[in-house]
Amino acid sequence: MRRSHAPSQIGSSDSVFKSPLLNTAKRKKRECTKIPLAQKTLSQTLSVSDHEILIKQILNKPFKVPITNYVSSYCSKSLGLKRTQVRRALHDPDEPNALVLYRPPYIPEHEKMKMNVNDIRVAVVVDPVLGNILRPHQRDGVKFMYDCVTGVQIENAYGCIMADEMGLGKTLQCITLLWTLLRQGPDCKPIITKAIIVCPSSLVKNWYNEIGKWLGQRINALPMDGGSKADITLKLQQFMNTFTSKRVATPVLIISYETFRIYSNILHSSEVGLVLCDEGHRLKNSENQTYQALMGLKSKRRILISGTPIQNDLTEYFSLVHFVNEGILGTAQEFKKRYENPILKGQDALASAQERERAQECLQTLTSIVNKCMIRRTSSLLTKYLPVKFEQVICVKMTPLQTQIYKNFINSDAIRNKFSGTGEKNTLSALSSITTLKKLCNHPDLVYDKIIERSEGFEKARDLLPNNYDIKDVKPEYSGKLMILDCILANLKTNTDDKIVLVSNYTQTLDLFEKLCRKRCYQYVRLDGSMTIKKRAKVVESFNDKDSKEWIFMLSSKAGGCGLNLIGANRLIMFDPDWNPANDDQAMARVWRDGQKKPCYIYRLLATGTIEEKIFQRQAHKKALSDTVVDQNEESLRHFTSDDLKDLFRLEENTLSDTHSKFKCRRCVNNIQITLPPENSDCTSDLSNWYHCADKKNLADLVLKQCWDLAKSISFVFHHRSAQTEIKLEDKENKENIQENKRRKIELDEDFSEPDDSADEDYK
Repeated sequence: MRRSHAPSQIGSSDSVFKSPLLNTAKRKKRECTKIPLAQKTLSQTLSVSDHEILIKQILNKPFKVPITNYVSSYCSKSLGLKRTQVRRALHDPDEPNALVLYRPPYIPEHEKMKMNVNDIRVAVVVDPVLGNILRPHQRDGVKFMYDCVTGVQIENAYGCIMADEMGLGKTLQCITLLWTLLRQGPDCKPIITKAIIVCPSSLVKNWYNEIGKWLGQRINALPMDGGSKADITLKLQQFMNTFTSKRVATPVLIISYETFRIYSNILHSSEVGLVLCDEGHRLKNSENQTYQALMGLKSKRRILISGTPIQNDLTEYFSLVHFVNEGILGTAQEFKKRYENPILKGQDALASAQERERAQECLQTLTSIVNKCMIRRTSSLLTKYLPVKFEQVICVKMTPLQTQIYKNFINSDAIRNKFSGTGEKNTLSALSSITTLKKLCNHPDLVYDKIIERSEGFEKARDLLPNNYDIKDVKPEYSGKLMILDCILANLKTNTDDKIVLVSNYTQTLDLFEKLCRKRCYQYVRLDGSMTIKKRAKVVESFNDKDSKEWIFMLSSKAGGCGLNLIGANRLIMFDPDWNPANDDQAMARVWRDGQKKPCYIYRLLATGTIEEKIFQRQAHKKALSDTVVDQNEESLRHFTSDDLKDLFRLEENTLSDTHSKFKCRRCVNNIQITLPPENSDCTSDLSNWYHCADKKNLADLVLKQCWDLAKSISFVFHHRSAQTEIKLEDKENKENIQENKRRKIELDEDFSEPDDSADEDYK
């Protein structure tokens, strides 16, 4: 039977239950139904006035700002919605300690909103990851380089030279600039998309590691540190053919000078935003193939890194400046006539007052131009961050055997004929003669083969050797310098835990060091040109470990004098000098670097009165030129005439130091120092302003003092220390007040006082 749904049945007692809230809900719904104003009854108009309804209707409309392109907040975020495209700096320029490289002119916000979005420029701010670790001089360096590569310093010139001395963080400054240019710019897009770093082959991996150290995984770099020709060609083609209008996956190529020259045709195929040349003094010759290959690169932004922009003469200096900013100093001929010739005449010790005045005028004009694209700070800045450094130039008398062989060589007919011009077919060149004499100053073993063969210059030298002479067993007593080295090593091994670096220009000398170490049972490690680049990093890391057993590091200055960080050692011996002072300076800077915790001692050994002192004098002459042109040191003393520097093959037997004699030193009387060096002098000053010691009394190094009497072959020592960090008077007073307050607190409340642990590393 069908169930009826009639209303009468629903209301009956048998109907289903009906909620009493149902009518209430319907009633409220009817009340909420909007009724037009014209259809309202009188009772309704009395309850809600027309004015109230009007206000509610106005308030229900969404708010709309009557200004176009308005953005409510600098850091507003919208979940699930695309943010309004507005130009902002990548990093906040108003953050504390922010390094702002470019700040756009101030434009009021209401004016900015009316501008075209593409015309709005933003600030360029260094990534805080790098900006917060830069030292003050490094921040200034990054800002200077940025102004140069963006054309602010010189109109239509986009290159610069980073000429800071060793240890000031040139690499970190350049990485900071590189990362900034690759990520941002005033137009809200990167200034460059690709960059090439060119460096010596031994530093390719070092640059790759430095980029990883400071930037981590933020950037990809491509190091060309080996591989087949096909593999290198493919990688370079892929890098150069990358589409440059968008962000590049691998924007940095690290390549050696040799590889760049070989594959220059590929690297010239497209444009590169920036080229950065480390150890840029390699480009001192504008005629060589590497220089020409780099000049052909399609890159207007060029940075050259060199702690020694002047190594030999001003022509090389011109080549470096011409590379970064072509034409800024004119042509090479114009530069030589306008600047080089007058300056060199004024540098000569016999120059007239008029020539010196003319040189000063040319120098001021030259520096005013170059200083706009070159920044240079000296290592004196490091005294704030590093322990003290003592540099010592030690003149060592040759042994009687060395002296006899030396005199026999320079007085031989072959040498006399060579320099008198009477020899018909002379195969002994001047360069090889100089090299032979330098090796003889190290030890007779190094020229033993020539002595046995009775080669030119050594016709009579064989008769001078002792009957029991044997090169298989090294004899330190046959060499004055090797005796000093032997004494220093024995003293360090017995009395200290210091590690030492031994540097020489010749691998034969390193062989001699190895023989000595094996004879004395010393543990050592050796790095020269035969060691692969990959293995070098492991050797250096192992030596720097304080727990490693190797305490002697033998280093070839030609193979590893640049870029290595050997802070595991705090002593270094430069066994022989090089014609180029930059090579010696680079090698001697391996231990006094960031991370060094102990006082450093640098020893430079020179055979007294020999060609080594003549070479050292030539270095001083070149440094005086560099001080005058690069460092603008007007008080650089002129000690050597041109004739002095040409007189190489003369042995000065009756002198304690030929270098000191040529100074005509006024601070010493009868080789006794009666006047101390100037108060503001340090080891970067002219050698005439160092301490001069003809005995051991005034030596600062206890080890050298003890060796003076033991070896009995030291004739003279020049020594000085790094600049002392001055404490401001206010800081000194504050420090004294803090110490006084601590003392009083301890006295008043001794039972509850805590120990002063300010010397602990964790406390700092």
